[in-house]
Amino acid sequence: MNAQVDELIHDGSAARVLALTELKFSNSMIEAWWRSLKHQWLFLHSLDSVTTVRRLVAFYVEEHNTVLRHSAFRGQTPDEMYLGKGDTVPADLTARAAAARQARIEANDRRPAGGARHRRGRMITDRPTT
Repeated sequence: MNAQVDELIHDGSAARVLALTELKFSNSMIEAWWRSLKHQWLFLHSLDSVTTVRRLVAFYVEEHNTVLRHSAFRGQTPDEMYLGKGDTVPADLTARAAAARQARIEANDRRPAGGARHRRGRMITDRPTT
């Protein structure tokens, strides 16, 4: 594997970067992103050429920025945050979550008696408590 990496460095397709020490800032966010890219996407595919890696990385970056919603952005994508187009997303997600919760409560209330069921966070049983 190291011989292949050395070959990529030699032909200019990659560059070796040494870690810096005594930094006054943290790069933990980009490190987390790289970890996600590698473990959730790249390692699931055959990385048989530099062209394949470039294509896979380009796809992941596009999906990450335009499709995947991020909790740090209250449900907005990075593009929505950067371009200021996602202002209604947090309120919309909150409203949809409340509607889904209400639908679950109503569906549970319609279930026939005879077993344990949950309602508004409490266990309800048909058996008397002792």
